[in-house]
Amino acid sequence: MASPSRYERILTKVFLDNFVEGDEQVDFVRQDLIDAADQLEMRRPSNFSDVTYSFRYRRVNPPEIAETEPEGKKWIIRGRGRGTYQFALVSASPITPNPNLAITKIPDATPGIVMWHAVSDEQALLARVRYNRLVDMFLGITCYSLQNHLRTSVTNIGQVETDEVYVGIDKRGAHYVIPVQAKSERDEVGRVQLEQDAALCAEKWRSLICRPVAAQTMANDVIALFEFELQDDEVKIVSEKHYQLVDPDSMTDEDLRQYGQRPID
Repeated sequence: MASPSRYERILTKVFLDNFVEGDEQVDFVRQDLIDAADQLEMRRPSNFSDVTYSFRYRRVNPPEIAETEPEGKKWIIRGRGRGTYQFALVSASPITPNPNLAITKIPDATPGIVMWHAVSDEQALLARVRYNRLVDMFLGITCYSLQNHLRTSVTNIGQVETDEVYVGIDKRGAHYVIPVQAKSERDEVGRVQLEQDAALCAEKWRSLICRPVAAQTMANDVIALFEFELQDDEVKIVSEKHYQLVDPDSMTDEDLRQYGQRPID
């Protein structure tokens, strides 16, 4: 077994120094990370924010932290303001595509030159969603991409980053803001990021209706789209659809007849 990384040892010490059996929330600050590194006689990381960022978005919890998780729960790290954080227990159920959902074929409108030069799975996914207007189809409203990779700060959270933000309008004239999180097939949709997306919309676009969305690639050029809402501080799935981007010549009259028989949402 590999030795714990420097980040794992620092975060584990901070957690265990503040955790009391039965806690569902454990608060800590940036100075706690600095003190832990010094007490462990370790070289200080050049950027202590990267310690929390790594475990919020990229890494699984260190084993000694995971061992304290009750059945069906897991610890996530929430931002609580500049240099302030909180471990919080949330549902451990992963957000993954439902393999039993029907698939809708969509003639792929992505320009070939865009896919040729896309430099990451995330960029390619966002481009395919954008050029094929999948957010419009999924939500049933007219949507426009407002900004990619938005980095800003949110009160009581700190710095946040959103993969893409759309704005939309429905037939009534109501306006929407749609933060979109993009994930490859091997990654997991992040609850922390969804919470941050909702908080970002509530603070920056108060007059718009927020509808958080996640897009995830699946096998055979299928893209799963999810819509979420927060209920009792828990992220819940409102709806899920699967779209397969195909060559227009592969569409058949039978496909169209089948889609025409589906109930309208």
